Amino acid sequence: MIWKAHINENSKEIQTVKEHSENTAAICRDFSIPALKDILYMTGLLHDIGKYQVSFQERINGKNIKVEHSTCGAKEVQKKYPSILKWLMSYCIAGHHSGIPDGGFKNDTKDQATLHGRLEREFEDYSIYKEELKEIDIDEKAFCEFLAEDCGNNMDMVIDKFAFLVRYCFSCLTDADSIDTATFCTGKTNRSLNADFKNCLDKVNKYMDSFSCVSGLQKTRAVLQEQVFSQVGQDAGIYLMNMPTGSGKTLCSIKFALQRAINMGKQRIIYIIPYNSIIEQTADVFEKVFGEDAEILRHQSTFSYDEESGYSEDYQEVVKYATENWDARIIITTAVQFFETIYSNKRSKLRKMHNMADSILVFDEAHLMPVKYLKPCLEAVSYITKYLNSEAVLLTATMPDYEKLVNEYAVPGNKVCNLIYDTSMFSMFNKCKYEHTGALSEEALLNKSAIYPSSLIVVNKRSSARALYKLCRGKKFHLSTYMTAYDRSVVISDIKSELKKLEEDYPGFENVPEDRRITVISTSLIEAGVDLDFYTVFREMAGLDNILQAGGRCNREGKRKDASVFIFTLETEDKSISNDERPNITKGLVGKYKDISCKESIDEYYNLLYFFNKDEIIKRTISRKCKTLESIPFKEYAEEFHMIDTNTISIVVARDEKSRDMIEQLKITKKGNPRKLQKYALSVYKYEFDDLLKQGAVDDYGSGIYCLANTDYYEKETGIKFEAEDYIF
Repeated sequence: MIWKAHINENSKEIQTVKEHSENTAAICRDFSIPALKDILYMTGLLHDIGKYQVSFQERINGKNIKVEHSTCGAKEVQKKYPSILKWLMSYCIAGHHSGIPDGGFKNDTKDQATLHGRLEREFEDYSIYKEELKEIDIDEKAFCEFLAEDCGNNMDMVIDKFAFLVRYCFSCLTDADSIDTATFCTGKTNRSLNADFKNCLDKVNKYMDSFSCVSGLQKTRAVLQEQVFSQVGQDAGIYLMNMPTGSGKTLCSIKFALQRAINMGKQRIIYIIPYNSIIEQTADVFEKVFGEDAEILRHQSTFSYDEESGYSEDYQEVVKYATENWDARIIITTAVQFFETIYSNKRSKLRKMHNMADSILVFDEAHLMPVKYLKPCLEAVSYITKYLNSEAVLLTATMPDYEKLVNEYAVPGNKVCNLIYDTSMFSMFNKCKYEHTGALSEEALLNKSAIYPSSLIVVNKRSSARALYKLCRGKKFHLSTYMTAYDRSVVISDIKSELKKLEEDYPGFENVPEDRRITVISTSLIEAGVDLDFYTVFREMAGLDNILQAGGRCNREGKRKDASVFIFTLETEDKSISNDERPNITKGLVGKYKDISCKESIDEYYNLLYFFNKDEIIKRTISRKCKTLESIPFKEYAEEFHMIDTNTISIVVARDEKSRDMIEQLKITKKGNPRKLQKYALSVYKYEFDDLLKQGAVDDYGSGIYCLANTDYYEKETGIKFEAEDYIF
């Protein structure tokens, strides 16, 4: 009998279970770190032994029946291997189609989807695999020693590390399985997205050498960057790059990453950014500098490699594959995508995790890791650098003591290197002073801002931004996530243009008439990475890191000595932040320090933020949800792990001819590409969505993708409205 794993629909060629199992095992081994190679080989070899059931062969030959095959391999490893190995392999094999299941408990029944429940199920005889597949021995003692490394007798640490290794092994298995299946069924071998690191480095050097180095600020910038480059030969797991806003962190970090990748033979550089808006800016810079020497993978929700973007059909296919498993040399993605991948249980997300190994990871604006998930995030970085042969660069202008944080909340014994060892020149980048105005009415705030040539007002709420914009007079702009990404990018481009014209027409900003003064009102989305320069900045009370980031949009080149950032509270909003930890800490610092941007103030802020309430931080790990390796709730934890507030719903809004055509196609076909539509989408809270739904303002046209059905509910300047205008005819 020929035991079939797959049938090529076009050629009708058969791939046997033996062929597929051996191929998958070999690819698993190739993917794996040395400590797990034999384990992963056997996991790959046994993952599909359930296909040796006669009923599965009937199904693959055309009989309309459902046959479970994934759990068979899990049951078999339960018989074959000692306790720790069998659970590692069982989680991976049982979940290789549906996702890593919750471990569950010994009294779970066969009807339950937990691993324990599934192991209670009975299957047809599949023992023929023993005659077809040649097994190898696994050194369990060596694996146990590897698992215990850095954990000692701390069971919580053992569980957290074990869970990480399960996800890593699962990633190797699912990608190997997918690659072999796709290669057989399509006859194609997908290529990677390539980059020549040496040529890219040469181009970065040439580009950076072209910058002027005349002013005091420019010379200081060059000296700071040289500090970083002078330490490129230092071997560490985690590098800290604390550089002030305006010191050239982006180019400096990619140059360092390229040199480390070349020195250490790393396969990838993964650039991790907090916001989609910054990805676009960073990717544009890298593509401009690298040119044809790098095919950069942008893994973000607001970018699509479609034909309208100028990409050929063949290249779209290459990118589609690379996005699924990060088979690329240079990847730019979001922190949400990165960490939610690591803590997912789903095949589609975890498939790419193993390609975080042998990489240089650059975390831009590292201080924006959410406090509640600080421990699992730092643990992930620590695991990847200690066990997967990668290195991490933590990059920020307001650096917490990450060496202390890593030692406190991650795996002990991380080698950390501070790339900036002399901070005495940081004062050169103090380009503005911070003043606390106290509570202001909306009118008083706008009147105060109106006297300056250009003002940025940053508030905490979208509703506040909209209200201020409505009241504001003169040349004004508005930015918030009530607007689509498409409209936000247009507005940012317009702001840049207007600011440039203003500086050209009024050198030194002397005697700027009222009608030429610019006011931009925004939420915090403008604070990180958006390259805009304002005469003055007004920032509503928030976390100190937010305030300093906003300050980075003021007097960026240090041309003026009187630049100010005004910290205020809105009279109507003061109570709304009373339960928010970050602004409350900042309030205390404002009263204590004359200059809240000083090192002492920043250190105290982060100490209070990260160490005052340690119990809240440490409780978010998966080990706090279970006591044994066999009961880890992978699915439950993944569903709870959200880096940002997910109580929101996306609504697509037609903003140009292309988006209108896509929405019309939705109406007809009931199908759409969420990625292509993302830049035309905005997010609203569930209660806001329900209100719009009641008014008939949104519709999904049967596609499950919500669209704004009534254009009266959207304004390009301020975004979504929650009631339409009343018209009198």
